[in-house]
Amino acid sequence: EVQLQASGGGLVQTGGYLRLSCAVSGLTFDDYAIAWLRQAPGKEREVVSCISRSDNTRYYSDSVKGRFTISDDNAKNTVALQMNSLKPEDTAVYYCAANPGLSTLSPPEYPYWGQGTLVTVSS
Repeated sequence: EVQLQASGGGLVQTGGYLRLSCAVSGLTFDDYAIAWLRQAPGKEREVVSCISRSDNTRYYSDSVKGRFTISDDNAKNTVALQMNSLKPEDTAVYYCAANPGLSTLSPPEYPYWGQGTLVTVSS
């Protein structure tokens, strides 16, 4: 059974940083794409970053490019999202999700989801 558990959210001031972690079990990293998605109040869920070992790709949305970094640790079965230079518009519930195969920018195409972790950036 594929399971994901996100953690690391919290309250931070503008310009600060947080590191989110997604603990993954029941899958092989080489066979799945892992994404971080977020949903802000009143907005649709969006993919902010994803990593795929099968085609050795990493994706970042334009809104986080240069500030967020995704990484995976096969030995620990975790995928991290380092978030630097945080802005109030980064405030959202962040989710990690897994898709067998390649990365996709369409949230509904991720069949496996962890619970969300709330990130709040104060101005």
